[in-house]
Amino acid sequence: MSLDVGLSLPGTKAARQGSWTVTPLHAVVAVFMVAIMLRGVLPFNVDVSWWLIVCERMLDGQRLYVDILETNPPMAGSVYMFGVVLARAIHARPEVVTNGLIFLLIAGSLALTWRALRFSSLRERAGGAAAAWATAVLAILPMYDFGQREHLALVVLLPALAVHVLRANRERVAPSAILIAGLCAATTMNFKPYFVFGVGFCIVTAAVQARDWRVLFAPENWIAAALVVIHAICIVVFYPEYFTLIYPLVRDVYLLLKVPFLAILLMSATALWLAAIIVVLALQSRRRKPDATSLVMLAGSLGFAVSFFVQGKGWGYHAYPMVALGLLAAGWAISTGDDERAGSHRLRASAMFVVALIFANACLWFNASVDMRQVQDQVARLGPRPKILMLSAAAVIGHPMVRELEGTWVSRQEAFWVREIVRRARMHGTIDSAMAARLEGYIARERAGIVEDFKKQPPDVVVIDNENSDWGNWVAADPELSALLKPYIPVNNINGIEILRRADQARS
Repeated sequence: MSLDVGLSLPGTKAARQGSWTVTPLHAVVAVFMVAIMLRGVLPFNVDVSWWLIVCERMLDGQRLYVDILETNPPMAGSVYMFGVVLARAIHARPEVVTNGLIFLLIAGSLALTWRALRFSSLRERAGGAAAAWATAVLAILPMYDFGQREHLALVVLLPALAVHVLRANRERVAPSAILIAGLCAATTMNFKPYFVFGVGFCIVTAAVQARDWRVLFAPENWIAAALVVIHAICIVVFYPEYFTLIYPLVRDVYLLLKVPFLAILLMSATALWLAAIIVVLALQSRRRKPDATSLVMLAGSLGFAVSFFVQGKGWGYHAYPMVALGLLAAGWAISTGDDERAGSHRLRASAMFVVALIFANACLWFNASVDMRQVQDQVARLGPRPKILMLSAAAVIGHPMVRELEGTWVSRQEAFWVREIVRRARMHGTIDSAMAARLEGYIARERAGIVEDFKKQPPDVVVIDNENSDWGNWVAADPELSALLKPYIPVNNINGIEILRRADQARS
């Protein structure tokens, strides 16, 4: 497979004649180099750090959903397992190996996408500009959210998206591309059930554009559906606790954690997504006929927007697929414009400027993180490789700090969110007293887990979050927890985050 199409500024005859070209491979490699350098500067993602702990514990014999409390399907952790196994084999940091494997996944996804288009005129139309732009959207745009499940889900989906585009254009699809597309679409949907909207909207749009209902039943769709069913059966067989223990917890407690719909509509991510869609529609309006490729990508973006709004959390990484696909569609529409009129040139130049602004602002949005270096520096002074217990619902306080300090996480869960969600629901009046009483059982189970984990592996350091909640008062009102904390003395209080160490622990 060769990338032999020149990368040039679109829209000029000189560019099309190759007066100033850069090979697509060079452009893609340059973008990858920038993305790799960013990994050395940006902090490691909180949830990815936790999943590395989960994988390590599973390799050490602990059982997911029994010894480890996690609300996501097993696929969420499976994707990080190989990185942890490989890191142990070569004695490297799992974070470094994981990032490296994600870059390989992005490269592999782009290569498979390019190969799926090998019989298509789209490959020549796209050229190196589209390849470099796709690389930037997949490798740079995620910023702090690099490696999150939404990021990986979109990376994996790209070869399937190429096949949906081919179906929309009534073009030939190679048998190998059909098999890969089915596998990729299934993997994306197995991350989270919500992602069925993104995949499904692409399939429906492809059928509408092709004016052929048989596209809905294309072989790659049957393969994807079969693999999703097989995955669900495997969860029932190998992880029955996901349905008996985790699903009721998610249904009754986790789904209470939602941002008002109007607040999500007013978020920057929504505005950036809408701006990208407007750019695509403006460029589409100047075309002689609708561009099926842009429309399929827009449909996928809309499907992931539905996922973003339905989840209702408003978290940055939840918005990544919809914004990324919107930007991919905008980039495609700009790079493949075929109108030579002066007005069209001005429109495309304006679109390029707007898309660059959207990309820059989206990078800032996806780079949002909480700086916990002061807390980490203080804990580091208390001794090497500390065993840490955190009483907080804010996972960012403890992760990736515990891994950076090569410490041990003294808890079966990433953070104590059950009590905090119920507390906020009571405060905001979203649940009545009867519902609150029913949820007390979940709070009691979480508290019992804290006590059990504390006794099983007494921590060297306890971090109590009084900035975001009232964990200090909660512990003080609990006789058993107060007794467990008696051997600990306060060391520092950083913006309401109290740090305690064992009294018999030597100062460093």
